[in-house]
Amino acid sequence: MNPRSLTLLAIAVFLVATGTPAASPAPVKLWRLDCGAIQEDDLNLFSDTYAYLGKSKQLTAACYLIKHGETYMLWDTGLSIEALGKPLQGAGATGESLSKSLPDQLQTLGVDPKQIAIIGISHYHYDHTGQAALFPQARLLMGKGDIDALRTPGSARAKPLTHWLNGAGKLEEVTGDKDVFGDRSVVMLDLPGHTPGHHGLLVKLAKQGYVLLSGDVAHFEENYATNGVPIFNSDRAQSLASLDRFKNLAKNLRATVVIQHEQADIGKLPAFPAGAE
Repeated sequence: MNPRSLTLLAIAVFLVATGTPAASPAPVKLWRLDCGAIQEDDLNLFSDTYAYLGKSKQLTAACYLIKHGETYMLWDTGLSIEALGKPLQGAGATGESLSKSLPDQLQTLGVDPKQIAIIGISHYHYDHTGQAALFPQARLLMGKGDIDALRTPGSARAKPLTHWLNGAGKLEEVTGDKDVFGDRSVVMLDLPGHTPGHHGLLVKLAKQGYVLLSGDVAHFEENYATNGVPIFNSDRAQSLASLDRFKNLAKNLRATVVIQHEQADIGKLPAFPAGAE
């Protein structure tokens, strides 16, 4: 055995003998934030097999704050503040409404918006990117497939993320899964199909256990249960494969599944301003 190996062995024996603990992972806390409501009058858009003819549904838009040690991360940024106070139906309605901005909700928690160090975006649709520009100091994590699509000339979806796409902000183009903090407590999951670079998020909490945030791998409970594929998804086969992976992760990890647009799933996490641990 060479001298280096002997040294490493001696250190290992010392740690076992003295009971010196390994470094503990940073504590993680998760809050659900209200990022708007969407009135969908043609629910059949969410089924390429015509499963919801004549049906409508009100969807929620959810964002999430994650505290890892002393570092704050946002997962998705919801509807634009242009939707503040807009009615969902009736005169002046756009079908989208926002009751409170992300900075206002963060301040309720005593978090300065400037403390947000990381923004993870599940995909490029407007109801997930709307308030990103309010956090220019944050490093943006987003699937490379979606970043490539946003860089296509004339992409209208690029506007909320211009700060990062033009090089002014810190941007990481994520391929595959992304272990955000390097300890497997917060993992962006590669779930393409809804969009080319779509991701969900896996969060490991000390008390509640694993929580799976869906992104838009599915939009509501019936859609999830029946493996429904929206007509506007980018790839049907990838969509079904991603649903299969997501469901197997939920089963194997006994995870709490939170479908981000499903109103019934809001109650799976503590009511704001409380957070899950």
